[in-house]
Amino acid sequence: MAKTMTDYQNHVQETVKAFDEGRVLLVSCGEEGLPNVMAIGWGTMGIIWRRPIFMVLVRPSRYTYKLIEETGEFTVNIVPPKLKEVVQYCGTVSGRDHNKFKEKNLTPLPSKTVKTPIIKECILHFECQVVNKNDLIPSELRKSIVPELYPKGDFHRLYFGEILTCQRES
Repeated sequence: MAKTMTDYQNHVQETVKAFDEGRVLLVSCGEEGLPNVMAIGWGTMGIIWRRPIFMVLVRPSRYTYKLIEETGEFTVNIVPPKLKEVVQYCGTVSGRDHNKFKEKNLTPLPSKTVKTPIIKECILHFECQVVNKNDLIPSELRKSIVPELYPKGDFHRLYFGEILTCQRES
């Protein structure tokens, strides 16, 4: 775990910047073994339960939600700036209807610690195993957040993924 902690800590600032710039992709893979990629704009890293954790938010209406529920794992992949349009595309179509890996020429590579792949074209990867999940409680959110970000009531599930591996591509 010490190596993962060091790797994770070395990349927090870069990952936060990637979220700000819209360059983060989440990969999930269900029991059938077909990977799906989804753009994510919200997430955070920290230490919870003495473990390095990457927390991501996924709405129940998303195909990714089903896949994470099936396998309990995901990878977070940081896209280089030159491929930002890939993230935009992956945030506009569903994996139920599109093979986004194929359509955007993304290459799934085997992960080191989970079955869900990483994306070859990305510059930084986090391999995560879900250790907890919680649904947002609408009544606990600040009142201004609900109409602004949840007008249809599709409240996120928070997935707490223990970071098992963090690797940077050269």
